[in-house]
Amino acid sequence: MLARLHDPIIAIATPPGRGAVGIVRVSGRDLSPLALALCGRALIARRATALNFLAADGSVIDQGLALHFTAPHSYTGEDVLELQAHGGPVLLQLLVARCLEAAAEIEPAAGAPRLPGLRLAEPGEFTTRAFLNGKLDLAQAEAVADLIDASTEAAARSAARSLSGEFSREIGALSRQIVELRTLVEATLDFPEEEVDFLQRADATGQLARISATLDSVLARTRQGALLREGLQVVLAGQPNVGKSSLLNALAGAELAIVTPMAGTTRDRIGQTIQIDGVPVHVIDIAGLRPHHELRDEVERIGVERGWQAIAQADLVIHLHDLTRIGQSDHDAADAAIASQLEAAGVCAPLQVYNKCDAASARPDDAVVLSARTGEGLDGLRKTLLQRGGWLSAGSEGVFIARTRHVRALGHARDHVQRARELAEHADAALDLMAEELRLAHHELGVIVGVFTTDDLLGEIFGRFCIGK
Repeated sequence: MLARLHDPIIAIATPPGRGAVGIVRVSGRDLSPLALALCGRALIARRATALNFLAADGSVIDQGLALHFTAPHSYTGEDVLELQAHGGPVLLQLLVARCLEAAAEIEPAAGAPRLPGLRLAEPGEFTTRAFLNGKLDLAQAEAVADLIDASTEAAARSAARSLSGEFSREIGALSRQIVELRTLVEATLDFPEEEVDFLQRADATGQLARISATLDSVLARTRQGALLREGLQVVLAGQPNVGKSSLLNALAGAELAIVTPMAGTTRDRIGQTIQIDGVPVHVIDIAGLRPHHELRDEVERIGVERGWQAIAQADLVIHLHDLTRIGQSDHDAADAAIASQLEAAGVCAPLQVYNKCDAASARPDDAVVLSARTGEGLDGLRKTLLQRGGWLSAGSEGVFIARTRHVRALGHARDHVQRARELAEHADAALDLMAEELRLAHHELGVIVGVFTTDDLLGEIFGRFCIGK
């Protein structure tokens, strides 16, 4: 993609299928000749014009709106032509074909070199150009895809905050503070004979403490944003017939899984995404876990194997127990075996949940107790899931959408600042090491907004975008 960034590109910018309106988008250098060929007239920049879209022989392909955004006042920073037509798939393909045909027929002005031909855009190529042309930084560009993919209202609002630059401004302010302090440290290194202690006068230790506190605050909100974007992966594990499928249905509010009194009804994992206080929670019901020799057939064996695969990928595992069978030796032994297997699989502190409280008199203390059949205790489980997932009760206000790479970079930056603080606390501080730690912290923040990045990272990020965006 990066090797062909000077090619003009075209794509259908609306989703596949039929709709009331469909948009064909073109980006490149000087699209006035193409607009004239398609529309039969010159277009006034940034003004929607109702007109006919013309075929090569002058016949009408469709009627719609045409908009011409001239560089650099466009989404990509290049000339952008948008054709808003009726949303039929065949019609939009005809418009794309006509644009490709017209672009190939346009002759360059006298003495001007022939520009690369118009081609179909690759996924994310419009937004890649917006980033490379300085219209968006990398965090904002990622927020474009996150806004499109948002599965909850809270995620959409947080993505909009990131797209507006709120996250980037916080990162920029932190970067400036670190650069100022780094400059001071390096100046002290350059002029060691000065009698004035630059670092002491500038309260370098206090500045580092404030930077560290700000980093902690931004990191906490970024973790919340990553949770809003990616959601929480929860697996319901336990013996057969303890009510996993019933609990999935109760949480989802729909009959997704078949529920019968017969053990082993669920053979394969069944998943559903719900939202709790705006946070996407991906709940997966797996086959009942029991010893290999008790599995009835190959289908159940495969189902149990897939269940363990889901457990390995989960953020949180619910170990579901049947309250009506607590105290039965075979049931308790099987539960203990599952607990041992979960520990061996590296599952950290599974959430112990006890089901069927409507049919049992005894209830364990300090545990989540519920009835998937009546709904009792479900609200408590929802709150516990959010708490265990790391969601703060303050909610999504002030949270910006974020990705795992943002959390990782901020964590590294905080570690470098902390090491700089430790160095600054010594009377004979190694200023060269402190300057290096501040440089590394600044680099990590720059990775977030794309100041320091690689083509491989850009390809990975933008390759996940939809075509036309």
